[in-house]
Amino acid sequence: MSSHLSADHPVAEPPGRGPVDALITQARRLKGDVDAVRRDAQGDTADPQGRWQRALYDLALHQLDDLDAHLAQLRDGPPTAPAAPATHRRGALLSRVGTAEWDLLTDGAVWSEELYRILGRDPAAPPLTLDELPSFVLEEDRPALTAMVTDCLVDARPIDGEFRVVRPDGEARTVHMMGEPVLDADGGTASMWAVLRDVSELRSSQREVRERRDSLQRQRHRAQTEHRLAVELQEAVLPSGHGALRLPHQGPRRLDIAARYLPASTSSLIGGDWYDALGLPDGRTLLSVGGLTGHGPAVTSTMAMLLGALRGMAMAGTRPAQLLSWLNRLLDDTDRPALAGALCCQYRPDDRTLSWAQAGHPAPLLFRDGTGRRLDAPDGVLLGATSGAVYGQAEETLQAGDLLLLHTDALVPDDSDDGIHRLLGLGPRLHRAHTAQDCVRTVVAEFGGTERDDDACVLIARVTP
Repeated sequence: MSSHLSADHPVAEPPGRGPVDALITQARRLKGDVDAVRRDAQGDTADPQGRWQRALYDLALHQLDDLDAHLAQLRDGPPTAPAAPATHRRGALLSRVGTAEWDLLTDGAVWSEELYRILGRDPAAPPLTLDELPSFVLEEDRPALTAMVTDCLVDARPIDGEFRVVRPDGEARTVHMMGEPVLDADGGTASMWAVLRDVSELRSSQREVRERRDSLQRQRHRAQTEHRLAVELQEAVLPSGHGALRLPHQGPRRLDIAARYLPASTSSLIGGDWYDALGLPDGRTLLSVGGLTGHGPAVTSTMAMLLGALRGMAMAGTRPAQLLSWLNRLLDDTDRPALAGALCCQYRPDDRTLSWAQAGHPAPLLFRDGTGRRLDAPDGVLLGATSGAVYGQAEETLQAGDLLLLHTDALVPDDSDDGIHRLLGLGPRLHRAHTAQDCVRTVVAEFGGTERDDDACVLIARVTP
């Protein structure tokens, strides 16, 4: 049989052991560095991005293992005896690379022992000829193999491609073949020589990386879509919070109102917090703030439903305590269980009376002449917490110049006493402010930079002369 080297080309000298050993040392050092970074970067395996990153680290280590084994093969040369059973990672890798040479003149073939193991063939059986080789290849991959072999034998082109083989035990493996024609003294093709490598695990790792990357991209796209929908729904429902809220004049005693929505600082998700101010047919003004637990479009749509029901019932003359009772029943009857805190106030301008009720929500803060206090809250549980809940109602007589501050609980972390004292401590600054919008700016300057896990709302109503 002809040598796998052309008679026109001298045999290349094997590389010296020193340079190859140096490359092996570098490869192993790099592998150790990558493994250390992977261990330091261990994250939440339930997070798609974390799983994707872990898959990439594993793939990189897999490829570095392959590089280590192939450099060792290059240093040590072809095996001179049957390889021992693989008992560790490196042995398994060495058994995945085999060589073959097909002689065109005799139609014979010579295979290395590794190639027999890759294809699952009995080493005592004769090697497959080029005509027999396609019988081991998946039907859909046979045209690609035929084209590679034809190009090599007819046009003397190098071979570089992959195909899947089915072993006698039924297991499918992916094989990468690189080869070249061996020319005789007259320049004709005498034989074909090839290196075949089992890349099944490598391709499996690459597929896993692609699938996790695609899953992460789909999740990001879904999150972006949900965020956009939630923002659009929120903007469609809530009045503008970037300036004073406009209400019809209510005679000589009216309210100057402003509000602001503060998104969470630790999440891009939109929650179910709301604020509202609405002039009612009987001359009263409805003021409300509240929020549902959770985030996303479903929560925002439930918030929109509650706010719509609140406005509709208030327009029909329903008072705050009864309003919350009916909202609780509405939330209790919805398909999606949810909890919501709410504060509902109605201001009657002719005698400056504030009627209000709360459902598991921080009480309003009343500032008068620069001094603030928290109003005593009537009884009220969270909306959706229990069926048939009854809500108390309180009244407070206001004076010209008084200022009401309504807020959702995330404005002050956990509604802590320290946070409430900080809010009440703003009394002198709020008293000096000229408008409700100036007051909101003061509150936002003090609390807007606070690290919050949830969104928050603040609404300020100032009784004008």
